[in-house]
Amino acid sequence: MIEALLIAGIVLLIVLTVVLIFLVLRSKGVQPQDIETALSGTWTKLGLDRAIGAVETHAKDIRDSYRSFEQMLRVPTDRASFGELSLETILSDQLPPDMCHIRERILDGKTPDAHIRSTVGIICIDSKFPLDNYRNMLKAENPAERERFRRKFLKQDVQNHLNKISDDYVCPEKGSAEFAFAYIPSEAVYYFLVSDDEAFEMLRDYTKRGVQVVSPLTLSHKVELIKAGVHAKKLSEDAEKVRKQLISISQRFGDIDEKWRVFYHTHLRNMGSKAEELDEAYKKLRDEFDRISKLSEE
Repeated sequence: MIEALLIAGIVLLIVLTVVLIFLVLRSKGVQPQDIETALSGTWTKLGLDRAIGAVETHAKDIRDSYRSFEQMLRVPTDRASFGELSLETILSDQLPPDMCHIRERILDGKTPDAHIRSTVGIICIDSKFPLDNYRNMLKAENPAERERFRRKFLKQDVQNHLNKISDDYVCPEKGSAEFAFAYIPSEAVYYFLVSDDEAFEMLRDYTKRGVQVVSPLTLSHKVELIKAGVHAKKLSEDAEKVRKQLISISQRFGDIDEKWRVFYHTHLRNMGSKAEELDEAYKKLRDEFDRISKLSEE
């Protein structure tokens, strides 16, 4: 489809250009064979044949890449790998290594695709979302058949998968958060779930049970909020440390102040009075020596 549109656009542009040139030259009395010769030479000199060939090759590459990607999403194992890879990319780009963990055993041996260590506990993330009935629904031409696949997708695939996430990963008594994420690596599937009335009500019910369905965009937003919460807690913990240190310094200052008051009001003042007595005795002694010295001179 892409290839055909690109080539058709180029050919249409060339045809319009040729027609305009033909009309202009005919109005000036130029013969058709001369126009044909000139156009053929121009076509070759400008390399338009090579350009169209290159466009066709690029269009074919795009088409093959799209088919390869589409085929990958059809195979459950490849689709799961793609979901895990996109999930890992989002987490590693937005979180420090000590916060996000990929496929590690936690919660009595359970192994989610990823988990985040947050201020509210371990947040588990599952990315293996079943999409076969969803794809069958999109391909179905008969409305009754489309509805049948839609209900199978909602009632079997979505419901069973969210139940499993709720049972395995929402267990605060074991250290998890009160919620877990069901990650859908496709914005189109996520949009279908939130725009379909029945599916939306189902998602609301599971949100109350602690299972939140997220897409790449919504997960990124939630991860930023989680990271902000962790940073806020760290700041709070640092502030608490500073507060405790100030209290400790204040207590130490209180001890020193008490000792200083005792020293100043008792010992230092006594020392002052003793120093005055000593000074008086010294003055008297010096006066005696002065008096004796004068007698000697006389």
